[in-house]
Amino acid sequence: MGGAAAIPFGALSALVFLRDMGKIQGGRKVLVNGASGAVGVYSVQLAKHFGADVTGVSSTANLDLVKSLGADGVIDYTQEDFTKSGETYDIIFDTVGTTSFSRCKDSLTEKGRHLFLVFGLREILQMLWTSMAGSRKVVIGVAADTKEDLLVIKDLLDAGSIKPVIDRRYPLEQTAEAHRYVDKGHKKGAVVIMVEHSNQG
Repeated sequence: MGGAAAIPFGALSALVFLRDMGKIQGGRKVLVNGASGAVGVYSVQLAKHFGADVTGVSSTANLDLVKSLGADGVIDYTQEDFTKSGETYDIIFDTVGTTSFSRCKDSLTEKGRHLFLVFGLREILQMLWTSMAGSRKVVIGVAADTKEDLLVIKDLLDAGSIKPVIDRRYPLEQTAEAHRYVDKGHKKGAVVIMVEHSNQG
């Protein structure tokens, strides 16, 4: 129970960012930063569904999870800085807001896109600047929920192409504790608040 609640935000965000903002295609190299988070777990799975070569960046404890979701390679950010590896990617999708375009620019291919799920004024200005100069682009945005995209996600779930990842479930009265756990920044996938429905009138 509670699995459906974990799907819309993460899966829809991943779909819209990769498909529409990232222009993902088969054969592209994609790096997902925050690959074990609520959006990251779907980003890895959807990128593989689209035929990309996927590298997931996460903490040591979550590497096996990211591998199990289909990642072709994993990077432990506590041990390695992916920007120093010399590898280049067509898409770098930062789902947690811990990278910057200036640091990642050399890790992008000539027409690579740096997608930011979490953004501020810096990323807005960089998006405007890169839209006018250079071939590498900073892309930000907000994923709007549409009926059509919900149906896409439903079909992928039904086909087994993607699956929800739920770390913990909390009853409604433990919402504050759930927030404290999420704020630690180490959750795997989603944390779900369970609301019990009474049958009594």
